[in-house]
Amino acid sequence: MQLRSARLCLDCDEVHDARVCPRCTSESFAPLSRWVQAPERRARPRPESEQAETYRRLLAQSEGKPASHPWLKGGALVAAVGLGGWLLRRRSSRSDGDESPAINAE
Repeated sequence: MQLRSARLCLDCDEVHDARVCPRCTSESFAPLSRWVQAPERRARPRPESEQAETYRRLLAQSEGKPASHPWLKGGALVAAVGLGGWLLRRRSSRSDGDESPAINAE
């Protein structure tokens, strides 16, 4: 079994490389490579390609810009409209007088 694919079952402490534990059929596991580092198998690192350099440049450009969340802005707008509608309904019910039926205490 390769260390890169070895998994430790968190329920029964069995070491396996399957999707589920063969002993207890649990799906909760932790990779052993979290605690034991596997050495690099290549004698030399891969040569850098032009695509990799382009990708690094794109990532560097995107990291500099702050992340804007348009869904957050839209959610704030929906909440403000909802709150405004609720306040208008509440104000109109107060101005109409006390038309609500009285509750009889028995």
